[in-house]
Amino acid sequence: MPVGNSPVVEHPLRNRAYRQLWAGGTISSIGDQFYFVALPWLVLQLTGSSITLGTITMAAAIPRAALMLFGGALTDRISPRRIMMTTALSRALLVAAISVLLWEHSLKLWALYALALGFGTADAFAIPAAQSFLPSIVAREQLAAANSLSQSTAQLTTMVAPAPAGLFLKAFGAAWAFFIDAVSFLFILVALWRLPDPVKPAASGAARKNMLKSIAEGVRYANKDTALRSLMLVLAVLNFAIAGPAGIGIAYLAKQEFGSATTFGLLMSALAAGGLAGSILAGLTKQRKRGLWMLGLCVAIGLCLAAFGMVHSLAAMAAILALIGGSSAFVNVQLIAWFQQRIEPAMMGRVMSLLMFSSVGLMPFSLAIAGFAIRWSASGTFLAAGAMVLLVTLLGAMSKPVREID
Repeated sequence: MPVGNSPVVEHPLRNRAYRQLWAGGTISSIGDQFYFVALPWLVLQLTGSSITLGTITMAAAIPRAALMLFGGALTDRISPRRIMMTTALSRALLVAAISVLLWEHSLKLWALYALALGFGTADAFAIPAAQSFLPSIVAREQLAAANSLSQSTAQLTTMVAPAPAGLFLKAFGAAWAFFIDAVSFLFILVALWRLPDPVKPAASGAARKNMLKSIAEGVRYANKDTALRSLMLVLAVLNFAIAGPAGIGIAYLAKQEFGSATTFGLLMSALAAGGLAGSILAGLTKQRKRGLWMLGLCVAIGLCLAAFGMVHSLAAMAAILALIGGSSAFVNVQLIAWFQQRIEPAMMGRVMSLLMFSSVGLMPFSLAIAGFAIRWSASGTFLAAGAMVLLVTLLGAMSKPVREID
């Protein structure tokens, strides 16, 4: 429910630093859609093999997961802004190199594996750095709105930009599509160049520890905070339970129930539209008792997941997916903002990397497990996913510090 007597919080877009970061990140995100369209198309053109495409995708996912915690530790040791600049420049050079190889007609398959490995490695360091950098440029009260705007923009980009990127690819070829992505990275580099480095806490001591000890310190920090530990588990299970069933199960059920790729597209659009609405709503609303609200929405997500595999009406399936997308996006935005508000600046990178690892890093495993489980039973897979969410929500609700989050 809205907070009646709280002072009005200035929108983060009125903050010049955030506005620069958001604008640069948006242009870079649009450029990324050219990469996401061009890479699989190019792989299939060169090899005609879906297995090769899958192994290249895993070549990005493995270092992303394996190095995420090191990325968080490095973020606390040096400037997250400098890490973001370094990874953006690295990715720009990688995709530019692919463009040159394509123009020279000398591209080999190993170069695409190197590209995927490079992008996955860069993600492992850039993701925790970005989550740590945001609290240094916006006020604590603006974090929910800032995360909402960033996530909403990213979702809108993934909904709108791939079609024009596909038309561009068809008209001009993959070399120019990769080049567009390389150029787009320059915008986030310029934005970051003009922003200051966050002030490092004097008592951090992160630079005096080796990386493994630094990571272990972050784990201990998260583990001793009951509310933080409980909600990290909730978010991890929530993303794990949605990623695999949504990524594989929706396509499977669309084919089994309706035999139509168009139906699959409509269902995915319903999920994306719900996610966009939830992200926007999370930034517009101010609520008391956020812990209870988030737990309640997790219960709704669990029930919707369990029900999805049992319904057979297209309208019902679309409505359920919209609810799942909206509720999960709302919870994600609010939880990430709460984490950024709660964690000490000296520990921000390490704890946020734990959070990102538990959600982003585990997605490949969710997809792999769902692929096998759906062959056994699609409805059973969604039922099990819903039960996982309900169980972890119950565990979270048993924690008084979680229920008392405001």
